[in-house]
Amino acid sequence: MADLFDTAPATPKAEGPRPLADRLRPQSLSQVIGQAHVLGPEGPLGAMLASGSLSSLILWGPPGVGKTTIARLLADETDLAFVQISAIFTGVPELRKVFEAARIRRQNGQGTLLFVDEIHRFNKAQQDGFLPHMEDGTILLVGATTENPSFELNAALLSRAQVIVLERLGLADLERMMQRAEMELARNLPLTGEAREALLEMADGDGRALLNLIEQVAAWRLARPIDKAQLATRLMRRAAKYDKSGEEHYNLISALHKSVRGSDPDAALYWFARMLEGGEDPRFLARRLTRMAVEDVCLADPQAQSVCLDAWNTYERLGSPEGELALANAVVYLALAPKSNAVYVAYKAARASARETGSQMPPRHILNAPTKMMKEIGYGAGYAYDHEAEDGFSGQDYFPEGMKRPVFYLPPERGFERELKKRVEYFAKLRAKRQGS
Repeated sequence: MADLFDTAPATPKAEGPRPLADRLRPQSLSQVIGQAHVLGPEGPLGAMLASGSLSSLILWGPPGVGKTTIARLLADETDLAFVQISAIFTGVPELRKVFEAARIRRQNGQGTLLFVDEIHRFNKAQQDGFLPHMEDGTILLVGATTENPSFELNAALLSRAQVIVLERLGLADLERMMQRAEMELARNLPLTGEAREALLEMADGDGRALLNLIEQVAAWRLARPIDKAQLATRLMRRAAKYDKSGEEHYNLISALHKSVRGSDPDAALYWFARMLEGGEDPRFLARRLTRMAVEDVCLADPQAQSVCLDAWNTYERLGSPEGELALANAVVYLALAPKSNAVYVAYKAARASARETGSQMPPRHILNAPTKMMKEIGYGAGYAYDHEAEDGFSGQDYFPEGMKRPVFYLPPERGFERELKKRVEYFAKLRAKRQGS
């Protein structure tokens, strides 16, 4: 993980060149850049250290925000032996050796802070293996993960460790890091103001990525500062963090869905574009847009569903990238369409009612009577053919006999449902009139 800090230039060593990130490794938690919300006096880690009581932790955050650095410095602050392993390269035999060494260390009067990088890579049995050693004090576990712990870690492990959420670095944090790097290099980077901002944006909140970019720029032999366009030709923008099967996938589709529901076409287009740039399958987006039409627009605009299906069909015919514009049209249409979830709410209520009353028979007057016996026991008796009734509406009861008539569909005064509301009220009045007479 990246070392994020605010410290004076390190003293060069004689063993040869070292990466910039290693040369600028912080020496105390107060030198860590960013994460003030957890490291400050009112933050969870700050409070733990002030009280002298550090518990097992899960550090959850994106790459390059200082998870490894914080774990190492926590060990220094608490005089614990720091042991680092990676879940990717560590199996059960290696874990046994780590636990045994920690046990011996404890017998000799020193505790162990065991830092497990990518802890979510361990399976359930391996995660369970940490529990007895955490409970008897053999180790103080600090796990690091980029994945949502509630999805990836066992409940038993989470109950014994506090989850600390680390945030991606902001531009101000990255600028501080760049300034310290320039102090270490003893020169300013050969960049114009706009190019400097562009370099920070290329890092995308990742401190380690920024330091790697700075090393590349510092190695160029330039007579004068280069601008943003020249920088773009020399450096590739870092790909945005996006896992099509992980939490980021669900975070972004949630952001798109809620932006559409919130009638914000610009935000909806932004999240739509973010997913496409991350490599999302446009067919998944087409499917979800159609779902938005039937869930959040419903009958407030009956055309919305057709627009989405047409856009989906257009994508299938044109493919990428041309077909993605059709999907973008659907995004904007949905965002600006009148919204209603009245049918969605009514559907869920009807399903709940059906589960509660699922064994009740329909009223006999609406049952078909194809046999003589069925007619004799009253099937179809008294059925009123609506087309022959006044106003084409008989007003008969179609719910099971003895069941109190529920009301599921309550259309709002929006879009096309304004007209449907008038029809619902019209038929309700006629029904009351017919049944009353």
